[in-house]
Amino acid sequence: MGLPRTLQNLNTYINGADYRGIIGEFEQPKLSENTGDWRGGGMPGTVKRKMGLNPMEATLTFGGHETALVRLFARDDTRIRLVCAYQAKSTSTPQAVDIFMRGSFNEIDFGKDKPGDPTEHKYKADLTYYRREVNGVVEVEIDMLNGIYMVGGVDRYAEIMAILAG
Repeated sequence: MGLPRTLQNLNTYINGADYRGIIGEFEQPKLSENTGDWRGGGMPGTVKRKMGLNPMEATLTFGGHETALVRLFARDDTRIRLVCAYQAKSTSTPQAVDIFMRGSFNEIDFGKDKPGDPTEHKYKADLTYYRREVNGVVEVEIDMLNGIYMVGGVDRYAEIMAILAG
């Protein structure tokens, strides 16, 4: 029995630029498979069949106004890296979680501004690439454009890609 690991701190890099102290929070992409119903002859009911992956998106919230981020609006191939430290309690070893993403900031929510109050802007990114490393080990890698779908070191799309390669 133990305590859950919680996010102790994080940093973000956008196209290599360091946003330490400016990143406020992030919403990680939801990983989900697209499924469709199938009921064939002789079957008493429907089953779900896999039909690929659903689109991925992430939302990052930054404090203040960042012109460099605004200039990335609708630009393809924006590189996003989240560096996170998770820890169960102060005496346990921190766990490094690196999240690498690539995509486009297709929505910017500038929110409400009021003189003297903190300002937050939210950037939603539609993603074509996602990789999650825990203590240097790749746990998940999804590259929609290059047909990579790895989970726990198993390439779940390798046989399909081999067929397509001829």
